[in-house]
Amino acid sequence: MLISSLRRWETGGRTFDGHNRGGNLKNHDAWMRECIVRSEDFADTTAMRRLWSRYRDLPREDGDVMSHTDLIPGNLLVKGDRLAGVVDSGDFRAADPALDLVVAWHLLEKGPRAVVREGLHCSDLQWERGKAWAFQQSAGLIWYYHQSNPPMAHLGQTTMQRLIAQG
Repeated sequence: MLISSLRRWETGGRTFDGHNRGGNLKNHDAWMRECIVRSEDFADTTAMRRLWSRYRDLPREDGDVMSHTDLIPGNLLVKGDRLAGVVDSGDFRAADPALDLVVAWHLLEKGPRAVVREGLHCSDLQWERGKAWAFQQSAGLIWYYHQSNPPMAHLGQTTMQRLIAQG
């Protein structure tokens, strides 16, 4: 599995550098407030506020691992029904191991997501943090790309709907 392979790379003592996603969820509060306000016309912002109020307080239990940091469908190359490649790996760095779980929420329905979770041996907390990172990313996609990149905005909306449905 791709995520397992990424996690096996040694961090070489590196830890999250404080840039973008991958560290403390609370550091994204201002961004999330902006995203929720700007998503009023596109998403259930009441549910978004409820989820963020829960996600932002999730603690860390795992040390940093090497992470792609942006495993979204547009960065995955598929041939037939198999992953053939990964692009946009310039931010491969030490981060929260839950960060690369965003791909499960962007791409997969409930059954296949459960297979990913089991294959990675994710604890309940790590899985919840993965949902939180998917939430943080999709909340920005919904409004930011509404005009300039509708497929990206749609990805954000679809992911957000999955997260809201899971509660």
